[in-house]
Amino acid sequence: MSEARKPLSAWRQLLHEIIFESDTRAGKVFDVLLILGILASILVVMLESVTSIRREHGPALRAAEWTFTLLFTLEYLLRILSVAQPARFTRSFFGIIDLLSIAPTYLSLVFPGAQTLVVIRSLRVLRIFRVLKLAQYLREMEELGTALRASGRKIVVFVLAVVTLVVIFGALMYLIEGDTNGFTSIPRGMYWAVVTLTTVGYGDISPQTNLGQAIAAVIMILGYGIIAVPTGIVTAELAIVSHKSGVSGQSCPECGGEGHDLDALYCKLCGAKM
Repeated sequence: MSEARKPLSAWRQLLHEIIFESDTRAGKVFDVLLILGILASILVVMLESVTSIRREHGPALRAAEWTFTLLFTLEYLLRILSVAQPARFTRSFFGIIDLLSIAPTYLSLVFPGAQTLVVIRSLRVLRIFRVLKLAQYLREMEELGTALRASGRKIVVFVLAVVTLVVIFGALMYLIEGDTNGFTSIPRGMYWAVVTLTTVGYGDISPQTNLGQAIAAVIMILGYGIIAVPTGIVTAELAIVSHKSGVSGQSCPECGGEGHDLDALYCKLCGAKM
């Protein structure tokens, strides 16, 4: 039997309802303000990347970005404080995204320009599904994640097979075409094979010999089949995991987990009573 968990104090329960739940007026207002803040902070970073705007408003934009970062840092700490199992929350999907969304600005103190990566914050807007009562989308997102995880090993095997083909074709084109036609090394030939196999076709290098062009035609035809394989793998897994059960917008007071069934009495992640 699992040991009894100490319940949250009254003020931490209130904090949890405001930050994690959207059923109350305060919770909904908090989530809407959070999403607006996320969108505004992304807009600031995008504007700062424009040279003319940065030259004229650079200091103001940087000050705004630091203001948003400090507010999001405080919010992240409050989220940790409002759950009974902070470690579980920090390891969860949204916990990791919340941390990554504030890290770039601090990293910019050591690596100038790293603040551009705060566009990761756009992933936090996924919370809008809960705010707008579109809980069924959370279920769809969960099903897609399950299908991708179930497809993982198949896709790895597929990718290894593609890499093997790329190495073989790259070596062949280096042997057949040689330096005079731009295939100066096996890695260069592999680059061409990847571009051709994916049907991108930049055209910066191309085979000139009859044999090389014949091999290129084979790779192009293979490319269409290779593009379809990952899609088929994931689609098959989606058909297996797909179901129609609803999902609740309520989050766990212990670990902050979301995506529970409508009739769930306990958290599917940590087992805490909902």
